[in-house]
Amino acid sequence: MSSKFSTFLKDNKIDPRRLLVVSKRLERLGPTDRRIKLEKRNAKAGGAAAAPAAEGEKAAPAKPKSGRPVTPRLVAAATGGKPVTGPAKTRLLRAVNHVLEQKKKAAVDLRALF
Repeated sequence: MSSKFSTFLKDNKIDPRRLLVVSKRLERLGPTDRRIKLEKRNAKAGGAAAAPAAEGEKAAPAKPKSGRPVTPRLVAAATGGKPVTGPAKTRLLRAVNHVLEQKKKAAVDLRALF
């Protein structure tokens, strides 16, 4: 039984093993991601003490990368048509879009894959 995800990979000639490598590099935490997580942890620990200092700025903090790459088990579940969680779908989408970008093709949205 083929799923929408597996037919998309076949149509665009994307090797599932390539998704694993790309995702591992994309989802790796960098210095900025670690800094964001540290600031969030410090703000949570400080509670009300950190809030007045940042009162002038109401901008939402940037979201760090997940740090969790696509696994072979996830790719097998997605190609087999089994249920996949939302964050896992997002990681797969990020990896697929990166591979499509390398092939000079347009990026796709989540509905095209699942």
